[in-house]
Amino acid sequence: MGLRVLAAMSGGVDSAVAAARIAEQGHDVTGVHLALSANPQSHRTGARGCCTIEDSRDARRAADVIGIPFYIWDMAERFQRDVIEDFVAEYAAGRTPNPCLRCNEKIKFEAVLDRALALGFDAVATGHHARLADGVLSRSPDPAKDQSYVLGVLTREQLSHAMFPLGDSTKAEVREEAARRGLTVADKPDSHDICFIADGDTRGFLAKRLGTAQGEIRDEDGTVLGSHSGAYAYTVGQRKGLHLDRPSADGKPRYVLSIEPVSNTVTVGPRSSLEVTTITATRPVWNGPADRSGLTVQLRAHGEVYGCRIVDGGDSIVIELDAPAKGVAAGQAAVLYSGDTVIGSATIAGAS
Repeated sequence: MGLRVLAAMSGGVDSAVAAARIAEQGHDVTGVHLALSANPQSHRTGARGCCTIEDSRDARRAADVIGIPFYIWDMAERFQRDVIEDFVAEYAAGRTPNPCLRCNEKIKFEAVLDRALALGFDAVATGHHARLADGVLSRSPDPAKDQSYVLGVLTREQLSHAMFPLGDSTKAEVREEAARRGLTVADKPDSHDICFIADGDTRGFLAKRLGTAQGEIRDEDGTVLGSHSGAYAYTVGQRKGLHLDRPSADGKPRYVLSIEPVSNTVTVGPRSSLEVTTITATRPVWNGPADRSGLTVQLRAHGEVYGCRIVDGGDSIVIELDAPAKGVAAGQAAVLYSGDTVIGSATIAGAS
């Protein structure tokens, strides 16, 4: 007997094919598009974002082709609070958030899943590129599109009610299937950037909400090299856009090493000073197998993977890297793997 499944349909090709696959498998599928903007006209149009009027229409057309009921759920208020306001607050605190990860955690697999279960659905399906088998999350076979990192924050309970029908497929295979099924989104470009920043100008977006506050850019010994109008506009590892008054002694580029929101100071230095081997992370979530030997960690979406060991302190963990990592930013997720399998995740608090 099939399951009652709520298919989250963004208006893109991945979620459309995901919904089609589970409907074809005999499940009782209902499509839902999440309206995340109170004023979608202000968000970028076309295919670059995922909060546009065009996307809701594309999702409805796909549901019609598949032959499933379709609804739009207004999640704008929750999205504003849990994703946009969190994004601004994290930057104000000198951290670098990942809004896509937060949206998966707070919207798609908390707010939506809670409502779906209350309505009698058994599971929520999305078009994420990741494998899920027996409640265990693993990487997609398509490395360029793998999204297990942004799903690494999900709990075992949430994963037990999730379905990722594209788990064994590459993006090229998904597009070919969409064309065969007559889905008009087959050639629709992937979304890019941050969906709620209409023009892609993160610095301008933050300036409107946090204002401007002049501060100093210093080197590691405290020498003032320049000024800025808001420390929130910088992230650890950043090289471009520093606009410093004097070049380095060796002529090599400088990078952002740290951001101190209280003193509104940005510290810069050579690339070598970005290297860290020990990471402290908070709010760990263990959602995979218990075996924690032979671990690797990914520190950014589509970032490098490092061999590591962990010391579990309950509310926090220490991650000791086998090789130095660069540009590790507080606020990002550290997602732990055993091979391709996700073991758990935690939020980076500091590194040395």
